[in-house]
Amino acid sequence: MSLGEILARRIAREGPMPLSDYMALCLAHPEFGYYPTRDPLGAAGDFTTAPEISQIFGEMLGLALAEAWMARGAPAPFLLAELGPGRGTLMADVLRATARVPGFHAAARIWLVETSPALRAAQKRRLEGFEVSWADTVAELPDLPLFLLANEFFDALPIRQFRSAGPAGWAESMVGLEGGRLTLGLAPPVPMPRFGAAPEGVVVREICPAGEAVATALGGRLAARGGLALAIDYGGWDGQGDTFQALRNHAVADPLEAPGEADLTAHVDFAALAAAASAAGARVAGYAEQGAYLMRLGAGARAEALAARADDAGQEALRGQLTRLVSPEQMGRLFKVLALTGPDDPPPPGFEGRE
Repeated sequence: MSLGEILARRIAREGPMPLSDYMALCLAHPEFGYYPTRDPLGAAGDFTTAPEISQIFGEMLGLALAEAWMARGAPAPFLLAELGPGRGTLMADVLRATARVPGFHAAARIWLVETSPALRAAQKRRLEGFEVSWADTVAELPDLPLFLLANEFFDALPIRQFRSAGPAGWAESMVGLEGGRLTLGLAPPVPMPRFGAAPEGVVVREICPAGEAVATALGGRLAARGGLALAIDYGGWDGQGDTFQALRNHAVADPLEAPGEADLTAHVDFAALAAAASAAGARVAGYAEQGAYLMRLGAGARAEALAARADDAGQEALRGQLTRLVSPEQMGRLFKVLALTGPDDPPPPGFEGRE
């Protein structure tokens, strides 16, 4: 039996399901879900993330965490954590960049929040030689000062999607069956006080309850123990519109065509994450485009230093990598960075004087 057949049977039995339920099953079904069954990264996968593009990305973020750790008095022990760590490339670059920071590695307790067996195996190989622990959820992490990265984690969490229906309110997107095929439809409209009155015309709003729950958990930890959490993802501040999409073989695909075989994502609403973390006691210490943030951290200087030791082909590759990370036409503007700290922590690197 395929995941498509499982979904069709459920819909036939129970009726259409919210888009959030569909996404959750496609991404996380233990037998047929996208993430539990594969390594989705690289040329043989469906997408490539910033850590896989260039070591500069992880090095800059790692040094930012280390500087924030020192500015807070170098607490020991502390939690060095990553949400959705892919192949472990980002954490490996963080650890290499911080190897000479006095006391950082000795004090760090490295935890990765990852549910995919395939990716956990890849992370274990990449981080061989380090003592690493794994958790399924943020709630399982130790209660320590928190220094955390979440790169392209929130975009893969299930969303609820609503379309305006005028005076009747907002109609939620549902996945149903028509002629034996999965289709998108709408539930009857209801009031949504969170969005206010529904305007005339088609206006789409999306919310991510799972993402807001994670932000709440991180905010509570930062409020109690301090530290720094950096969330990097594509999205915007209080955005709207239909951003639900599927990626397969590095191209946009029909999200209903092959359940469990494509990556399903949506743009991140950073305003909602910031509000959830703030309500839990954290401080929203900064928000910026990825390109500008990396350049403030010194990505350009790091690229020049690496290029000085490279041949012509290596220098060209480095220029291409940096451009891909910071150019407004590539990842530099689409991807954003949200910085969360404890309420009494100093401004983090790259956001000094920019609140």
